[in-house]
Amino acid sequence: MSTPARFEIWAPYAHQARITVDGAEFGMVRDDAREGWWYAEPADITPTAGQRYSFVLFDGTNWTKPLPDPRSRAQPEGVHGPSEVVPTDFAWSDDAWRGRELRGQVIYELHVGTFTAAGSFAGVAEKLDYLVSLGVTAIEIMPVQPFGGTRNWGYDGVDWFAVQHSYGGPTGLKKLVDAAHNAGLAVFLDVVYNHFGPDGNYNGLFGPYTTSGNTGWGDVVNISGPGSDEVRAYILDAVRQWLDEFHIDGLRLDAIHSYDDRLAYSIMEEIRAVADSVAADTGVPRIIIGESDLNDPRIINDESVGGYGLSAQWVDDVHHSIHTLVSGERGAYYVDYGTIEILADTLSHGYRFRGDYSIYRRRHHGRPLDMGAVAPWRLIAYTTTHDQTGNRAKGDRPSQNLTPTQLALKAAVVLFSPFTPMLFMGEEFAARTPFPFFVSHTSDELNRLTRHGRFEEFSRLGWRPEDVPDPADVRTFESAQLVWDVDEDQDEMFETYQALIGLREQYRLARDDLRDLHVEHGEQWLAMRYDTILLAANFSDAPVRVPVGGELVYSFSAPQVGPEETALGPWEFAIIEPQAPRRT
Repeated sequence: MSTPARFEIWAPYAHQARITVDGAEFGMVRDDAREGWWYAEPADITPTAGQRYSFVLFDGTNWTKPLPDPRSRAQPEGVHGPSEVVPTDFAWSDDAWRGRELRGQVIYELHVGTFTAAGSFAGVAEKLDYLVSLGVTAIEIMPVQPFGGTRNWGYDGVDWFAVQHSYGGPTGLKKLVDAAHNAGLAVFLDVVYNHFGPDGNYNGLFGPYTTSGNTGWGDVVNISGPGSDEVRAYILDAVRQWLDEFHIDGLRLDAIHSYDDRLAYSIMEEIRAVADSVAADTGVPRIIIGESDLNDPRIINDESVGGYGLSAQWVDDVHHSIHTLVSGERGAYYVDYGTIEILADTLSHGYRFRGDYSIYRRRHHGRPLDMGAVAPWRLIAYTTTHDQTGNRAKGDRPSQNLTPTQLALKAAVVLFSPFTPMLFMGEEFAARTPFPFFVSHTSDELNRLTRHGRFEEFSRLGWRPEDVPDPADVRTFESAQLVWDVDEDQDEMFETYQALIGLREQYRLARDDLRDLHVEHGEQWLAMRYDTILLAANFSDAPVRVPVGGELVYSFSAPQVGPEETALGPWEFAIIEPQAPRRT
């Protein structure tokens, strides 16, 4: 089994360093070849699978307590315990897997801890056949790096090379990826490189992993200041580990707009280069998706025109435009949306803001995409996500507030769009469980601060504190666990998603040019038309007549489709094949 060649650590802040391996302490010496690095002495102390180890640093005045390795690959005793040496080898059985390009994919976002009652990678693996039957082609796993306790969304991770032990650790993740590939599913992993979690983050005792400033979730990661070469290497080595050793097909980069990236070569370009390198070595595509609210085409523009070259980006504008129309909500950032004209404009251009004034931001925002150069499938669209559900006071899902007809309408617009669709776990059967924010920090004070921060944040947005579940209460976590015992109405919604995904593939709606989509609208209706298929949608609670017709292909309800006009009831949609014009 392959293991690291020696124990070493980047600790430029240390005056002296020691390592404890299975209870025995050894000295460490500076590495003259690499600034800030230390290695264990004597040289015959070599890592062996299963060993537990930790570091002790002297800052010139005091020795620290035993600290886990910032590059730890396993934390079986939690984020405060010793690290464990784990082998890199694994008995893979996915040799036939050739991967999937992003175009044509349907992504399914899930949280390992709440997707099944098991709360583990093994539990997810048991649902792979179900996901295949739904029609999705890739699962996107919310972050799995270690966090304090056993309950967390995952965005409080601290050991960027390791895997949460309670989920199944590194071996459990590899087993899931292997099983997914054998089922024909790609696996994307959500990773957080914009901040460290507050519980178990000891990196600042080793070196300048962070710098001045705060992202709102934690200190700014140092990817531009003094010492940032090693911090960037820390990120890039982790990226290579996931894409190469773990066979992960792609990464979703959390909140890239929070990167303090001021160097001539963006860290995003470097991440993309690592992905390209692994893809070239393996012959399997590697996809990098960014989450950003900047409406900045550089994220997905090619490097040849000054872009960062990411495969795709999340685009909240599509979600906001649909959600406000169907739900009627206009608070907070939704104030910039809410009309049929805005939805039509967003569907036609990808971004809602393209240098326009934003009421919510109180400034101009965004820049247009080059419609001829950027394929629309490089934008990820959705009816909801973990954020759009969990960052509500109660964590309530759309399916807890909307009618089945409204839910089906939202799904139809997203799945009929030329953008790459993403589902959030449970939406396909109108799950009735919420997805509130939850944590289980090992410090009572951290739990108190988290609770207070959530209450303050939602108070500013007009929510009552009593409506906000306590993130640290185990009942908050338990409420988020999906209930798989579904009823007839939920089965019908599942079948609707199945049908819409099937039609998306049948009519090849993952187009290369957004101009293939023609959008028309009236005061209450909207029509999305391609060359051979169209969707007519009623975004109101009153009947409408839409001036498009043909042969009905699919609907959730029973619209009246004529040769040239379609009658839709409240919130109804119809997918129609237009009739060929008569020859004279």
